[in-house]
Amino acid sequence: MIVRRTLLAVAALAAAGWTTSVSAQTTLRVGSTPTGVPFTFLDTATNQIDGIMVDIIKAVGKEAGFEVKIEPMQFSTLIASLTSNRIDLIAAAMYITEARKQVVDFSDPIYTYGDGLFVPKSDTKEYVGLPDLKGMVVGAQIGTAFVEPLQKSGLFSEVKLYDSIPDIMRDVNSGRLKAGFADAPIVAYNIQQGRFKDVRLVKSYKPMVTGSVGIGVRKSDGELLKKVNAALAKLKADGTLKSILAKWGLGD
Repeated sequence: MIVRRTLLAVAALAAAGWTTSVSAQTTLRVGSTPTGVPFTFLDTATNQIDGIMVDIIKAVGKEAGFEVKIEPMQFSTLIASLTSNRIDLIAAAMYITEARKQVVDFSDPIYTYGDGLFVPKSDTKEYVGLPDLKGMVVGAQIGTAFVEPLQKSGLFSEVKLYDSIPDIMRDVNSGRLKAGFADAPIVAYNIQQGRFKDVRLVKSYKPMVTGSVGIGVRKSDGELLKKVNAALAKLKADGTLKSILAKWGLGD
C-alpha cells in the first residue's frame, strides 16, 4: 500500500511539471569566456557567447544526447565554478596542464598551440625568447599557464596581470605596456580583425609553453567524461571538428 501511494505521488509530481534528476541533467551548464576570440567571445549582435569551443561543445552535446546552456564568466573563475557545481563543463581556451588535472578532469586534446608575444608596432626587434625582453614590464592574463613561467624567470621588472587578453592588447596598443604574452591564435585573430592596429605579433618568438585545449569536467563525473570523449572521437572521425576549426580560421 505504501509503495502504491509513493508511485501515485511521483506520478502526480510528474503530471504537475516536475522533472527527475536524470531529465534535469539533459541541459548542462557550460562555463565559457567572453574575451577569447576565436575560441570563445561575446557576439554583440546576438548578445550570446560564440566561437570554436562553443561550436564544439554544442556538437558534442548533440552527439552525446544533452543540450548546453552557455554561462559567461572570467577565465580565472572557470575551475572554481566547475568544482563548486555552478557549471557542469568548461569549454574555453584552457590548456590541459598537470596542475589543473589535479583539480578537474579534461577531455582528449582538441587543439594544440603555444603562447604568442606581442609588442607595439613601433618595436621592430625580432625577439626569440624571454631573455631578449629582460628588464621589461610585461603582461599576461590571470589564471593562464603563462603567468608562472614569466614570474619564475626573474627576468622582468614586473609581470602585470590582466583579466582578459583584450585588456593586455589595449595597453600594448596604447604604448602603456612594452610586451604581452597570450594564446597565439587569440592574439592573431584580434589583429587580423583590425581591433588593435598598433600591435604586432612577433613571428620570430619561440613559445615558452605549448599545450592542448580540452573540455573540463568534474572529477566526480566520469560517465560524462566518457560520453564527451566518445562524441569528440566521432566528430574527429567524420570531419566535423576539422570543419569547425576551419570556420574560424584555424588549421589542424
